[in-house]
Amino acid sequence: MSHLPAPTPVRKSFWRALLLTVLVAALNVALWAFLNRPVRIADWSGEIAGLAYNASQRYQDPTRGIFPSEADLAGDIRLLSQYTKRLRLYQSSETPQVPRLARFYGMKVMGGAWLDKRIQHNERELEALIALSRKYDNIDRAIVGNETVLLGNLSVQQLIGYLDRARAQLRIPVSTAEPLDTWQRHPELIRHVDFVCVHILPYWEFVARKDAIGWVLGQYQAVRKLVDDQGFPDKPVVIGEVGWPSNGDRRKSAQPSLADEAHFVREWLNVAAREKLDYYIMEAIDQPWKAANEGLAGAYWGILDANRQPKFAFTGTVIEDPEWPWKAAIASLLALVPMFWFARHFIRFRALGIAFFLALIQVSASILVWMATLPYDFYLDPLDWGMLLLLFPAQIAIILILLINGFEFTEVLWRPRWLREFRPLPPDPAERQPFVSIHLACYNEPPEMVILTLDSLAALDYRNFEVLVIDNNTKKEEVWKPVEAHCAKLGPRFRFFHLDPWPGFKAGALNFGLKETDPRAEIVAVIDADYEVRSDWLAALTGYFHDAKVAVVQCPQAHRDYEHNAFRRMTNWEYDGFFRIGMHHRNERNAIIQHGTMTMVRRSALADTGGWSEWTICEDAELGLRLMREGYDLVYVDEVMGRGLTPADFTAYKSQRYRWAFGAMQILKARWNWMTSKTSTLTRGQRFHFLTGWFSWFGDALHLVFTLMAMLWTLGMVLAPKYFTLPMYLFLVPLIGFFISKAAFGIILYRKCVPCSWRDTIAASVASMGLSHAIARGIFLGLWKKKGEFVRTAKSRRIGKKPSAFISVTEELLLFLALMAGIVGMINSIGINYVEGKLWIAILAAQAVPYASALIGAWVAHRSGDAVG
Repeated sequence: MSHLPAPTPVRKSFWRALLLTVLVAALNVALWAFLNRPVRIADWSGEIAGLAYNASQRYQDPTRGIFPSEADLAGDIRLLSQYTKRLRLYQSSETPQVPRLARFYGMKVMGGAWLDKRIQHNERELEALIALSRKYDNIDRAIVGNETVLLGNLSVQQLIGYLDRARAQLRIPVSTAEPLDTWQRHPELIRHVDFVCVHILPYWEFVARKDAIGWVLGQYQAVRKLVDDQGFPDKPVVIGEVGWPSNGDRRKSAQPSLADEAHFVREWLNVAAREKLDYYIMEAIDQPWKAANEGLAGAYWGILDANRQPKFAFTGTVIEDPEWPWKAAIASLLALVPMFWFARHFIRFRALGIAFFLALIQVSASILVWMATLPYDFYLDPLDWGMLLLLFPAQIAIILILLINGFEFTEVLWRPRWLREFRPLPPDPAERQPFVSIHLACYNEPPEMVILTLDSLAALDYRNFEVLVIDNNTKKEEVWKPVEAHCAKLGPRFRFFHLDPWPGFKAGALNFGLKETDPRAEIVAVIDADYEVRSDWLAALTGYFHDAKVAVVQCPQAHRDYEHNAFRRMTNWEYDGFFRIGMHHRNERNAIIQHGTMTMVRRSALADTGGWSEWTICEDAELGLRLMREGYDLVYVDEVMGRGLTPADFTAYKSQRYRWAFGAMQILKARWNWMTSKTSTLTRGQRFHFLTGWFSWFGDALHLVFTLMAMLWTLGMVLAPKYFTLPMYLFLVPLIGFFISKAAFGIILYRKCVPCSWRDTIAASVASMGLSHAIARGIFLGLWKKKGEFVRTAKSRRIGKKPSAFISVTEELLLFLALMAGIVGMINSIGINYVEGKLWIAILAAQAVPYASALIGAWVAHRSGDAVG
């Protein structure tokens, strides 16, 4: 017997990845199967007593004068004759051919005259009904008016006039059709009809399907008792409409579904046969045109769909979506390759993490298949199609954002360890210390703040360094002169330059400093004017530059003096999340964002690649990308080596994030070919992070677009409900899921990685969401405009009187108020009885959260401001 060689680790990882992939794909199929599990219902093999019949075909609409041809009608009658020998009609003048065609197939007809507020139309309908009834002997009953009193089209006395005229001219029984409450409110109608025709539709009365049959029987008994009490025990009671829709809005406990329709109809047919009830099922064929007047459910009452196909069988089990197997198969196949690729490449993650992200990929694929097949399951009108065409690309963008956030979530939570993790190094001997030129660019900064920074630099435990203070374009001498004097006091290694005028914003000042740098300098270090550095900053980090491939060593931004200021505290922890989570995630693939403080750059690499870019207002991030393209390594050391100040107020906080978003778009436009070209020297990981790292910001931009669209649509629904209807709930559920998932990812990662309390976590979330509008504006203007203005982030304010709390968030306030008005308008006009209405209100509320967060942030900043007089 031969001995097989032991599997290699590579082979083990292959089979482990394959097993996890197949397992998740199989679970996907199982989920589809569970959601579409067969429902066992009592069989029905007899003939249906009667069917209510509206003749319109799939794309026809009688309200617009679009009627079926005789060939259409003949096809319908032939088909329906297989189910019943009795039809109920609602009108006589539009399709007068039906009685003749029905007679050919041996079918009886309950004729109808549709009455409304149009007097001439009513006369024409009544005359047509009388003429047809005299002509065709298979018309054995007549209904004059359908829910005419309920709809307020005619008064009771007017309706009685039409009934009396019809009864005088016809030799067949005549009635009108109304629900029970109309007969109860107007029992005088009973003496003017030959039989009582009642509509009993439990769905419209919020009755759960499981209770519907008993409720219908109860309604029938109430009608029977009413007729008997009025002294007409011999007058028959006919149920003119009874049924259940297969789709539409949930009405409290009443949930339309294909399985529920099949269950109700089949159970009703058995009960009605046992009780010997006279009825017409509502209805024979789905009528999509009714959705405009009756809501979504109005289109789905038929036992046949609008394409004249049976929606369910009358024997055996019923499946909600009979097409689910091929949809599940396509979703699994669509996700198979991405899932296996991820599992294979990240097999080092813990199994639970791999399974989580594979499930996220699989769910995303299933949502895409589900969205793509919606038109096959619903009757979409032009507005629905427009909504679908708008939302489908947005759904893809949302799924991409969710997958990108999910990847970060998975790697941070379920990695065994970071592959690229850097710590402070033991200090070099003095003779091996590379010379460092520290550049501090400042503009209109409070001199006492800059002096504090300079004093911390003077205390560095390092021998070979210089400090260049470059003040660019500060106008007031009382601001920059004290800094110049302090540099002179600190000695010759501190050099001060005042530039006025000087182009290029911060990048221009740093390029000037690069020209003035000591020739001995091997490293250029950059800090902001508000930072107080640790004495071992240079000593603990410059050792990384002994590796010629290292071009950047970056420490996190960190802050001081925030503990007792509510606004500075919430912003401090908001910043901290990126450096504890996002930077580690990017560092794994040598793709960190270089930010403009507490950073060291190899001087030769900086000079050889063109210095600091003055065409972008995010020169630091652009430099990092440029150095990666040249093949250098960037090192992220998650050790706080210096602390600065958070923005002074919400205006400064917003301004900084706007600048970052605007600059990111400048970089994206200018360096697009670096990230997409096949010949790019950037690695796949670097391209991934620089292409997708801003996707969350694109999510903010999409949020603004959705908000404006939602407000316009809401305005349309409130003011012009005839033309604007609620989007189908299936379009809305993924959006709600996205909001919830994104929030959950952020909070869970914060609790795992950021050393702050639950209260600080919530406050940081509020601060982050409050920046959404500023980021959206930065994204759109960055894509539109070529140049942006570098706006200094104020770290302190010197003002005598505080401005209004909300002066910095005027646009956010207006958007918030508009969304609140939309919610109130929805509640007052459409209400909350429909699932779609509730979901739409929930979406408006979710869209309002970032704007509410901005208002909260501005108020907290106002209340906790440290302005001095």
